[in-house]
Amino acid sequence: MALLEVGGVTKQFGGLVALNDVSFSVEQGEIHGLIGPNGAGKSTLFKIIAGFYRPTRGEVFYEGNTIAGLAPHRAAEMGVVRTFQETMLFQEMTVFDNVLVGCHLRARSGLFSALFGRDRDKRTRAAEKTCQVLEFMGLGDRKEQLAKELPLGSQRALAVGVALAAEPKLLLLDEPFTGMNAEETQHMMGLTRKVRDAGVTIVLVEHDMRAVMGLCGNLTVLNFGSVLAQGTPDEIRSNDKVIEAYLGGA
Repeated sequence: MALLEVGGVTKQFGGLVALNDVSFSVEQGEIHGLIGPNGAGKSTLFKIIAGFYRPTRGEVFYEGNTIAGLAPHRAAEMGVVRTFQETMLFQEMTVFDNVLVGCHLRARSGLFSALFGRDRDKRTRAAEKTCQVLEFMGLGDRKEQLAKELPLGSQRALAVGVALAAEPKLLLLDEPFTGMNAEETQHMMGLTRKVRDAGVTIVLVEHDMRAVMGLCGNLTVLNFGSVLAQGTPDEIRSNDKVIEAYLGGA
């Protein structure tokens, strides 16, 4: 059974059909690429999987259970966590505190517990987990820096670290390489593989074709809201429809 199955998903906004009968599956332990031109429907599909939109028709199954229309925080609690195109960080907070915020799904404390100190163990565990995540992402020596002081590549790594603090099983990475130079891209690709090797399945939306082709085992190509092609990077590279619609003969 696939970890994620998208079946016949259609999304309409009034008379506009943003997605039309989209189906694909993602196996546990893979990095699956979701690519296509601007306006192809990639972000809309991400929002449906993560619970921000409800599909007009179709289903989304995660670990065999339907999650279509589930609230984003409930999807995250189940292990479906999304990053965003723009680096969503608390810029005036430290690197450590940003990741600590990401622990809240696994370290909730009620008012009564907080008042009487009964959540001390939870806070201690959250702090320990935060340190582990920062070391894993190569940010352990930057934990006292403000997020705004980090270079772009480190900010993107921190955003992934915040997502990892929520203990995802399925991580939806939305354009993590945008704006990076070649060195930053290579470093982020290495971190992405490291996250996958740690047991997190990844769906990746990205326009950087070198990163996509170098990371993904399988790709789904969207165009005008419909699935244009699916296959391995080699199959997608040689697909005439994809070349015409997206790669431009590259």
